[in-house]
Amino acid sequence: MENINKIECVVIGAGVIGLAVARELTLNGREVIILEAESSIGTGTSSRNSEVIHAGIYYQSNSLKARLCVEGNKNLYNYCKTRGVPFKRCGKLIVAANKEQIHNLQLIHRNAIENNVNDLIWLNQNEVYELEPELSAFAALFSPSTGIVDSHALMLSYQGDAENNGAVTVFNSPILTGEIKHNSILLNVGGLQPTKLSCQNVINCAGLHAQSIANKLIGLNQKYVPEIHYAKGNYFSLIGKNPFKHLIYPIPEEAGLGTHLTLDLGGQARFGPDVEWIKNIDYSVDASRGQSFYNSIQNYWPGIKNHSLQPSYSGIRPKLNGATGPSTDFMISGPQTHGVEGLVNLFGIESPGLTASLAISKEVIKHLRQ
Repeated sequence: MENINKIECVVIGAGVIGLAVARELTLNGREVIILEAESSIGTGTSSRNSEVIHAGIYYQSNSLKARLCVEGNKNLYNYCKTRGVPFKRCGKLIVAANKEQIHNLQLIHRNAIENNVNDLIWLNQNEVYELEPELSAFAALFSPSTGIVDSHALMLSYQGDAENNGAVTVFNSPILTGEIKHNSILLNVGGLQPTKLSCQNVINCAGLHAQSIANKLIGLNQKYVPEIHYAKGNYFSLIGKNPFKHLIYPIPEEAGLGTHLTLDLGGQARFGPDVEWIKNIDYSVDASRGQSFYNSIQNYWPGIKNHSLQPSYSGIRPKLNGATGPSTDFMISGPQTHGVEGLVNLFGIESPGLTASLAISKEVIKHLRQ
């Protein structure tokens, strides 16, 4: 007789979202196994981003991104304080390079207020200069609740919380196939010790591979699996001394927030991401893209020197819209959507997923079988 192990909850993917979800499940007394195809936590999108704690300024009002980012921002700062996860509430400046961009700043401010982000501060040219003498801006919005976090330390903390509450993380365990049964979901798991799991609940937090996992589940109508589009973001780091103390964001551009300046916790500056639509997962950084970085950065930092940028790293966003489509929301697809009890697929969890991770985990719980 075939040996099938029964388990209450399986979380697929040990990135920041999967680990946050596993943690929340264990806090609710659930039995949890985390299955990760790679050999360690957070090897995908979670380890290849700006590590910014977003305030929730830009996202469409009444969207999941807006609501969960604003909620997640408060949750994340509180969590980092109590758990000793390194972070810094450094704030950011959204800059209008000229008088013509003031209207764009006003629209951003209005949207922020609709999203319950009520702490933005208008700065005139002189006030911007006092904060950042190297910055060229006609005016700016200052966001005091934007910050940065050590994303790997955060993931380790989530993992520790989950495992201290009984969760088990199993690496090198790819999902081969799956099948929707009458009262459970059967997963065929590969790796060195292949196994079959009969699960009451399956939460698909596989990020760039979430659609691939969902398409392996026999019995799930594929019309509930949206097409994925890979938006690669390249980062370049600054060689030499960084003159800035805050994050610097230009007026947003199509598909992203512009080539912005972010800091790591050591004070080093990096620029990005740009937006490069790709067909396959590829993390290489084309050094020739650096010239477009200089062109963008000079709009707000004319003092940047030639040859002061070097290719750093890239990340890929699992977007649900392509290059020409409007930006889409997070998709938390539960039984109310697809009709399969106990299955929650998380699609399009890009920025601000890191910031929203704790809030997303609470949202997921609402969709599960008791």
